Amino acid sequence: MQKDKISIPVIRRLPRYYRFLGDLLENGVNRISSHELADKMGVTASQIRQDLNCFGGFGQQGYGYPVEGLYQEIGRILGLNHQYNVILIGAGNLGKAVGAHMAFEKRGFRLIGIFDNDEEKIGQTIHGYTVMDAAALEAFFSDHTVETAILCVPRTAASELAERLYRLGVRSFWNFSHYDLAMRYSDVIVENVHLNDSLMILCYKISDHKDTQTLREK
Repeated sequence: MQKDKISIPVIRRLPRYYRFLGDLLENGVNRISSHELADKMGVTASQIRQDLNCFGGFGQQGYGYPVEGLYQEIGRILGLNHQYNVILIGAGNLGKAVGAHMAFEKRGFRLIGIFDNDEEKIGQTIHGYTVMDAAALEAFFSDHTVETAILCVPRTAASELAERLYRLGVRSFWNFSHYDLAMRYSDVIVENVHLNDSLMILCYKISDHKDTQTLREK
């Protein structure tokens, strides 16, 4: 099946498969059945088989999946063999954490620059990168090809900054700005990340669990 025929929910589950398979490899597991993998991941074996069948047959009935082969193939499907040049804009607490702790090279990207417009942050070092002045973006782009930008900026700055980066040639954004960035250009890819949304979902799950327990106790 072609990639454009695969649903986004399936694609969004692939990184989780990749992570669990990587853990299995580190623990010396060479082969695993869909039922065993389902137990570890907390999903159904049917879900795993349906998802993986979207990309062709990986396992054999009664024999299971080859862990390393499946791990490598999912990595290929996700495009992790690429090294897309990425810059990070915003060197505050969140930007520092993203710049210092993300394993970009293992996830298909190469971090090549960090920028901010705060004079107190310009010149600081994050994971070996010196924070540059955002005013110098145009000069930086004249010497570097940048495919992706990570936005760790205030929401009020996100839209105008994205337009500026688009004019410079950026066509994909990983956006942490608390603003749903939706570019008006058909050739732009955006992944909006809202940590507050995730925290609220956790709050819902806790509340729902407590409500369920209360009902059982009555």
